[in-house]
Amino acid sequence: MVTLLVDDTRLFKDGRPAEVARTSDEAIEALRAIGKEQIDELWLDYDLLFETTSQPFVDHLLALAAAGHAPTIGTLWVHTSQIRDGRRLVDDLTQAGYPARRSYAANMWVRNTTPVTPPESVDALP
Repeated sequence: MVTLLVDDTRLFKDGRPAEVARTSDEAIEALRAIGKEQIDELWLDYDLLFETTSQPFVDHLLALAAAGHAPTIGTLWVHTSQIRDGRRLVDDLTQAGYPARRSYAANMWVRNTTPVTPPESVDALP
């Protein structure tokens, strides 16, 4: 079973194994590394580290779908606390053919306490 978690601070409370991406760039790299293997669950937050969002990753997923190369995903859960952005992500991803749903389950997460160093590409941000 392959689970991809795109989130800046959360981990699964139940300790389930997951590929974890803290930025959109990491999420795109994780998707490439997973390759053609089915992603059983993709968990997607909107606000990510270093004042970035998951929008570039979502745009990448939308472009793959438009080109006929969408990855196989069992369920794509959008779990952001940003109501408007969460709804938009679900709508955009669903229209592109992804099985996107909103998740409001707040009791399934623990916070990651490991410090994260910004990548060089983000250092130049104001």
